[in-house]
Amino acid sequence: MEYMKRNVAILATCQAVSLTVNLTVIALAGLVGNSLADNKALATLPVSTFIIGVAISTIPAAQWMRIVGRSRGFMTGAMVGVLGAIVCSYAVYVVDFWIYCLGTALLGTQNAFGQQYRFAAAESSTPEFKAKAISYVLAAGIVGGVLGPESTKYTKDLFAPYSFLGTYLVVIILCVMVIALLTQLRIPELSEEERLEKGRPLSEIVRQPVFIVTMLGAMVGYAVMNLVMTAGPLAMIACDISYSSTIFVVEWHVIGMFAPSFFTGYLINRYGVLQIMITGALFLFAAVVAAVTGITLYNFWLALFLLGIGWNFMFIGGTTLLTESYSPAEKAKTQGLNDFMVFGSVALASLSSGGLLHVFGWNAVNVGAVPFLLLATGTTFWLLLKRRREVHSRTAA
Repeated sequence: MEYMKRNVAILATCQAVSLTVNLTVIALAGLVGNSLADNKALATLPVSTFIIGVAISTIPAAQWMRIVGRSRGFMTGAMVGVLGAIVCSYAVYVVDFWIYCLGTALLGTQNAFGQQYRFAAAESSTPEFKAKAISYVLAAGIVGGVLGPESTKYTKDLFAPYSFLGTYLVVIILCVMVIALLTQLRIPELSEEERLEKGRPLSEIVRQPVFIVTMLGAMVGYAVMNLVMTAGPLAMIACDISYSSTIFVVEWHVIGMFAPSFFTGYLINRYGVLQIMITGALFLFAAVVAAVTGITLYNFWLALFLLGIGWNFMFIGGTTLLTESYSPAEKAKTQGLNDFMVFGSVALASLSSGGLLHVFGWNAVNVGAVPFLLLATGTTFWLLLKRRREVHSRTAA
């Protein structure tokens, strides 16, 4: 039990540092891209290359951890983060947009490794503590949500006139801190027999109802959150809402994303994982209603706050549910495929958000999410009823 809590504490700290890096990159990528790009239409491309870096690295990251273990795998990711921050620093120094895009893609690869922290927490915990462990690790994201954007105010001009050079040098230090923390991580690795055993083929794993529901819930929850979150600040500026008010709304969105993690695990244990995922979907529906009923600051604040809570319930619930779909020998390929599908959908949402807002408007962005939410909610409710019927049948027998 002592090692379990120690591991969760280390993983939560690493998650906080990793998300500080990620949110720093996301907060700055558009601004830095705009200052480096000759064609200002490409200014947000570094944000997309970051997310694409996450998506294409999820499966390789999971498979690498299967070979070398969690601790060394996470260290590899942090080392890639150091390299990415060095490349970004160099790009800012020599004023090269395309090198900067390469750097954000490498930092996206770092994030692909970091996404595995939640799985590592589950693997090092007892079944009763698993949902709470995942929640505690994700709860650390609230630290990154505050430190990431806030720290840029103090590091932006450390090496003026090279704006943000100091920020990326700090990112290097943060990644090195993660490496130092990971030396203290103690997670049971796969046995030699488990390493050699390939388990079921993916084609069989993905046909399980539990995997289908997990994947749809996580994909829809994350993609809808990213779609609306990306378009939200642009819509607020278009509605003549001040920049300071826009930042206020974004900060409350981050609070909505991570603050519930302190009790989401308890709610899952108390009410059931499927019930919490359905509740998350209902929060997302409520966010759509808040968004389309007005364009005041209050509407934007409520919509993005509810959006964050809905994402939290669906993502933590989906992560917990996913652990029911694989054996130890199957975890790397199953987790890798799940994250590839999730962040692939997030990449598509990120790339399309600005265009949808520009062509169809804010209301259309939100209403367009409804069919996908109905699909995810319907499949989750179907699995809930299926499991209840199975329990009833066993009890009757």
